Amino acid sequence: MTDEEVLAEFRAAQALLEGHFILSSGLHSPVFLQKMRIFEDPVRTARVCGALGDLIRTSFGEVDLVVSPAIGGIIPGYETARALGCRAVFVEREDGEFHLRRGFEIPAGTRIVMVEDIVTTGLSSRECIAAIREHPGVLLGAACIVDRSNGTADIGLPLVSLLKMDVPAYEADKLPPDLAAIPAIKPGSRR
Repeated sequence: MTDEEVLAEFRAAQALLEGHFILSSGLHSPVFLQKMRIFEDPVRTARVCGALGDLIRTSFGEVDLVVSPAIGGIIPGYETARALGCRAVFVEREDGEFHLRRGFEIPAGTRIVMVEDIVTTGLSSRECIAAIREHPGVLLGAACIVDRSNGTADIGLPLVSLLKMDVPAYEADKLPPDLAAIPAIKPGSRR
């Protein structure tokens, strides 16, 4: 899937928004990717995550398990695992930190890829990776649908993405005047 094809999926789903947004990271941006508009359509989700699965297979080889961070990574993790023909599990927060729960296990030797929806600062990815490293599997790398950092987020593993974007993100006290003039909205999930 080309960059333009990925962007076309977001546009067709009305998931590429412009304005003034407060991201889950707390940073402010003139662009927001409402990925849940992608994930509400099973056919579109299968198409996008199938392409991500192809990229993962090409980049990392065969995969036994996809691990994703809850909540935003569950759907793309599951659909990407389906495309790869492997299992999918997720980590979720307990006392502020990600852990495997619900009886999920990672047996020794399991080849793992961490799958995220969108990476901006890489915080959720790093936290998810730390939780995976508590288990004896082999962590091959990480993948996401969109890398908003344009390859600059350091998550501690090789990261592949369907689309790299150079989208500005600003601290609240360092907004450019044109963005500061627009009322901010927070459409993300992390409060």
